[in-house]
Amino acid sequence: MKLENYEVHLPNYSIGDKIYKNIGPVCESYGTKVLVIGGRKALGAAYDKIEAYVKETKLEIIGKVIYGENCTYDTVEHLRAMPLYQQADMVFGVGGGKALDTVKCLCIPDDKPVFSFPTIASNCSACTSVSIMYHEDGSFLKPHFFVRPVMHAFIDTEIIVKAPSQYMWAGIGDTYAKYYEAAISSRGERLEHFTALGVAVSQMCSKPLLDYGPKAYEDHKKGLLTYDVEQVILAIVVTTGIASIFLTKDCTPDYNSGLAHAVFYAMTAYPVIEERHLHGEVVGFGVLLALLADQQEEAFEDIYRLNKAIHLPTSLEEIEITREQWEECMTRIPHMSDVAHYPYSVTEDMLKSAMERLEERNQRFLQTI
Repeated sequence: MKLENYEVHLPNYSIGDKIYKNIGPVCESYGTKVLVIGGRKALGAAYDKIEAYVKETKLEIIGKVIYGENCTYDTVEHLRAMPLYQQADMVFGVGGGKALDTVKCLCIPDDKPVFSFPTIASNCSACTSVSIMYHEDGSFLKPHFFVRPVMHAFIDTEIIVKAPSQYMWAGIGDTYAKYYEAAISSRGERLEHFTALGVAVSQMCSKPLLDYGPKAYEDHKKGLLTYDVEQVILAIVVTTGIASIFLTKDCTPDYNSGLAHAVFYAMTAYPVIEERHLHGEVVGFGVLLALLADQQEEAFEDIYRLNKAIHLPTSLEEIEITREQWEECMTRIPHMSDVAHYPYSVTEDMLKSAMERLEERNQRFLQTI
């Protein structure tokens, strides 16, 4: 390995139920004019609280805009052409992954200060330096990498715990995937310092979910903000985001993705995934196949039991994918960039065997009921 000059930008964040009080101290040095861009439901959940705290600062909200329907380059260019965007000194991105990814793709290349206000705990977009871009039809296009994440993430746990619990439910699946995919993708390699840090941090994407996940999900469903809920929010939004920044420092998905995500992206070819299922829900299913393909029996059992405990999917039927569609996916997955850096070639036979073993495990589970 040769020595290189490089820089790594990590996310700043505030977490708690009253952290919007930090908006003034954090944001005022970047200007005064704020444009708020987010999802429709997210703005409904968070805008009034944001506005109330902004009124206590030197900042002025000059507009509130719904970002669109999906994170596409056309959506980004539509927002970029808006006069309000040109006038703004900074942008507050409000919402889930697609809204925040859209705002990052809009602002970071323009060097316009951008701040994230996640309203759900389904993903780590609030703290990452990548946007997941989609085609206009909703199918996956590519990851778009940036040199830095947002300037600051304001993670309001009160707002997140009031959101539908299905988002945290899906976020758990997306988060534990980070550890298993990073560990497999980096196996046996002499790693750069930043990649090794990412793999080490990624371990914190799994253990807290195994420890706190089931109770956190039950508490969230009741609208309770407990220690378990906060630990899971931190794992989903912050830990995974930090791991991703280290793992994607070289602007590739080599260590930040893997077979579980390949399963998801292959399945986005079918509208039912975009219309009726969440990213982390399907990725959590993909992790089961990835662990079986990798012969990690003990880890598979840990995740299988967690999925069963919180009702994440363990079968094709639960994600409404037919046998024929899965067979089509098996032909595409071995050629996807997500598994290009695996320590071995992912084959159709390997995927077929993993699915057969998963179905056998499901049969054994049914016999215990």
